Amino acid sequence: MRDKLTTPDEIAGRLRSGMTIGIGGWGSRRKPMALVRAILRSDVRDLTLVSYGGPDVGLLAAAGKLRKVVFGFVSLDSIPLDPHFRAARQRGELDVAEYDEGMVLAGLRAAAARLPFHPTRAGLGSDVPALNPDLRTVRSPYDDGEELLAMPALRLDAALVHLNRADRHGNAQYLGPDPYFDDLMCAAADHGYVSCERVVPTEELLRAGPVQSVLLNRTHTDAVAETPRGAHFTGCAPDYDRDEAFQRRYAASAADPASWEAFRAEFLSGDEQAYQAAVDAAREVAE
Repeated sequence: MRDKLTTPDEIAGRLRSGMTIGIGGWGSRRKPMALVRAILRSDVRDLTLVSYGGPDVGLLAAAGKLRKVVFGFVSLDSIPLDPHFRAARQRGELDVAEYDEGMVLAGLRAAAARLPFHPTRAGLGSDVPALNPDLRTVRSPYDDGEELLAMPALRLDAALVHLNRADRHGNAQYLGPDPYFDDLMCAAADHGYVSCERVVPTEELLRAGPVQSVLLNRTHTDAVAETPRGAHFTGCAPDYDRDEAFQRRYAASAADPASWEAFRAEFLSGDEQAYQAAVDAAREVAE
């Protein structure tokens, strides 16, 4: 089996401007933030991002990395809206496709199955079709004749996800309460990239959880990066909870350009090691 172990910066180096990428996790939960920070350090830009969005969307929007966002929501969970994403939209800097959460799921399922669309009831009867006039409906060919929304496939050039454990061959395991849709993200993508809290021998994966906790198999992953606390400041249960104090500071940084620049200079001006050291230093000051 191929050794796929690499670094976040090397993974970011495989991305190209103009790509459509999917980012796993959910809101402010188990986001591949070390990979997002690696993108911030790269020259990549003009991305289309598909996400059940959290601070991944906000950080990339604030850095001017995004052209379009396809989303079911963009929330920090304990803070309803990501303020950087909201500010970017208010400035008119982003194209968006705002769907129902179930529509995003249907689009990922279609892409994972290599189908052009997936029929769904999600979004019907709402304003979503009016806001996205390119959407079409289809009628069931069976006796029910039901009209359904034909959600187009959300094909991805690359997917970025963060899980608790992985082996060096690309099998990856979640140990928290929810797999979210990380497996669909990778199946819908031409290339899947995984960061994880810890790389372990393959046989150790099944000692930590049941076989279904091994969410990703190596056929859907191209590279693995071991990044302890790589989901910070989102949560990565059971390894750690969301860093609420840091998240409030991140949200407050959107108040004005000077606040954002101070936050960026303190936490995002160096590499991942420097980021983690700055977070520890800020926590010590707060305590």
